Amino acid sequence: MSAIKASEQIRKSNYISRDLSWLRFNYRVLDLARNPETPIFERLKFLAITASNLDEFFMIRVGSLYNYIDYGKERIDYSGLREQPFRKKLMDLAHRFVADQCQAYDDLRREFENQGFNICRVEDLTENEQAKADFYFRNTVYPLLTPMVYDSYHGFPLMMNQLLIFGVVTRTTEETKQQSRITFVQIPGNLTRFFEISRKNKIIFVPIEDIIRWNMPKLFRNVEIDSVNLFRITRNGDFTLEESDDMDQDFVQEVKQKLKTRKKGRVVRMEVERAPSSYMMKVLKERWVIDNSNVFSIDRLLDLKGLWQIIKHPHFANKVQRPMTPVPSPSLPAGAIDNIFEYLKEHDVLLHHPYNSMDPVVTLLEKAAEDPYVLGIKQTIYRLADNSRITAALLKAAENGKHVSALFEVKARFDEERNIKEGERLEKAGCFVIYGISKYKTHTKMMMIIRKEGEKVTRYVHIGSGNYNEQTSRMYTDISLLTTDDVYAHDVSEFFNVITGHSYPESYEYLITAPKDMRQQLIKLIRQETHNAEMGLPAGIVIKINSLEDKEVMDEFYTASQAGVKIKLIVRGICCLRPGREGLSENIQVSSIVGEYLEHARIFYFHNNGDPLVLGGSADIMVRSFERRIEALFYIVHEDLKRQAIHILRYNLMDNQNCYIMREDGSYIKRQPTEGEAPFNMHREFYHLTSEMTEDACLF
Repeated sequence: MSAIKASEQIRKSNYISRDLSWLRFNYRVLDLARNPETPIFERLKFLAITASNLDEFFMIRVGSLYNYIDYGKERIDYSGLREQPFRKKLMDLAHRFVADQCQAYDDLRREFENQGFNICRVEDLTENEQAKADFYFRNTVYPLLTPMVYDSYHGFPLMMNQLLIFGVVTRTTEETKQQSRITFVQIPGNLTRFFEISRKNKIIFVPIEDIIRWNMPKLFRNVEIDSVNLFRITRNGDFTLEESDDMDQDFVQEVKQKLKTRKKGRVVRMEVERAPSSYMMKVLKERWVIDNSNVFSIDRLLDLKGLWQIIKHPHFANKVQRPMTPVPSPSLPAGAIDNIFEYLKEHDVLLHHPYNSMDPVVTLLEKAAEDPYVLGIKQTIYRLADNSRITAALLKAAENGKHVSALFEVKARFDEERNIKEGERLEKAGCFVIYGISKYKTHTKMMMIIRKEGEKVTRYVHIGSGNYNEQTSRMYTDISLLTTDDVYAHDVSEFFNVITGHSYPESYEYLITAPKDMRQQLIKLIRQETHNAEMGLPAGIVIKINSLEDKEVMDEFYTASQAGVKIKLIVRGICCLRPGREGLSENIQVSSIVGEYLEHARIFYFHNNGDPLVLGGSADIMVRSFERRIEALFYIVHEDLKRQAIHILRYNLMDNQNCYIMREDGSYIKRQPTEGEAPFNMHREFYHLTSEMTEDACLF
């Protein structure tokens, strides 16, 4: 299929390709790195994030595409394209993105000197500095390097995923042997990305590969080096766990074994320095079954994730933007946390992180671990922080004789090994640990504390959209509910019985769960708005999520739009819905908030003829959320908290500093303040929110 026909096919489709939409999301992150008004260390941070995002994209999304291509399976993208035409379109856009990423790095480099640092080659160092670099090589680097030759006598070595690797082509004069051979030198991942040198009031960062290249003759004594070529490969990291009814230790061992396959997954991308050896490239292309689409020629620093070493350097601590100090939630006054058990018996609390600290949640758990009246704790765990206070509290609770049940999701991508280790720690302490649920990934975030209070047992419930991770809670925006309401407690108790046992409740009052019936329940709510619009009643939908990809729900949005329902969608990342198309979606607006914080909260608002229904929770509108994950959305029923949640949506719709508007063709434009409109950055305004300001929360 020609490029013109492919573009026409994409334009005709009522849906946007998930993968093309993802690349456009990474462009929005890159836009932050290119913004000259943003401090340079923040720009470096966003540039490093684009590199990390792109690595995961190739490992998972492109890896998934190759699962179809390599095994001859049919795949038709939302754009309507088959595997190979879509691969070409996707790779073309990826190449353009990398070119723009390189340009952004070049633009930033011009400012390094003025910021007190620089990235230099060995040739740029003074004689004394070169001696320091050489000493570092001889004493630290050289002993770790293991050249691996590939020729007719030596097999092809295993190249590790996302490590920097030198391909050294050498020449021999022996007539009886091949004239050229390749030796691979992998740079160990535990070496720092840069060697640091202090120069007066400046820090010089020398890329580790440059020091090794400078000393390469020491690895090849009495051998003629034809070329030295730096490259980096990305392997397919998309593996599917075998379905099993028994999630015991055998399952954990299976996950551990599957993790090893990532080291040998097929190569889906090769980043290489400009003008590499044609001999080496021919060998590697044939070996890995790749072509020019998979090869990205880079004329700057490979692996921009290494910039984190500069961003986090102590010397620049005063130049890096720090999170603002959290403020009390409108529903949790300052000081209430000191008597959190007593306060929650009388009040529900809605927290909005990071504007409200996660401390009330962690403190509640820590107090429960020590409280003599607490009988038990149940919790789902998806991702944890390093040196997690959550794990420490659960361990303490177990030591104090409390019943602790923890569901560790060992299929949490790239955190599998950490979760297995943390789960094993808890098991040794006497906790009841469950590693995943059958074929589903447990993505919901729930905690329940059972406390005996006189003749009564009170259940303290926490449910939210974010992970139990104290570190990311300072960077991700999430919402969570703390309550002792009996209806929530009953629903959550039933839900824990479902995910830890074999209970199948017919219905919940305040929860909507997946894979039970979340898609159908959301469609029912959308159809009610459609019905109201058709009856001439007020109707409207506002939804804030990370991703929108489920076709059945998108079709319901289209039907509602055609009935006159005003729909405002705030979708941070992937959005496969096409807004503003004549006859299809004129009444649908899509925006994306990308800025200082990662927007992670999910909030659903349905106008309901003036009596709004509002939900929060862990689920996006995706096939995987509805069919392959344990998810939960919770109704926000307390009127004060409902207004608080509506006000969060209102600020999202008001933002004109971090907001991008999605156009009908799937592209995005940065929203600018209109004439007479003041700049409004919700990432700042939420720190000034008071309970009085939420009283007039209104979306339509």
